[in-house]
Amino acid sequence: MAVIDVNEKNFEEEVLKSDKVVLADFNADWCGPCQMLKPIVHEIAEERKDVKIVSINIDDEEDLAEKYEVFSIPCVVAFKNGEEIARSVGFKPKAELLKLIGD
Repeated sequence: MAVIDVNEKNFEEEVLKSDKVVLADFNADWCGPCQMLKPIVHEIAEERKDVKIVSINIDDEEDLAEKYEVFSIPCVVAFKNGEEIARSVGFKPKAELLKLIGD
């Protein structure tokens, strides 16, 4: 499954109402560690069909970043049944990100 770009208009449908666990990558184009994390996030998206992976650009979606208290990026937040279940801030290896979704 491809990484889905999410904005304020589709956040509720894609993240909060998802029947799958969602890994939300809050990032920005200018952020070096975010760019380093991007291939890892895409790799997880291809390998894990049971998890929905979304990308949220904080420069375009400031309200979402504020609502979910994203103050440092990259910030990866795991959601299940519309609730935050785990969070990771900063660049992390793939194994650490998988722990957010229960692996």
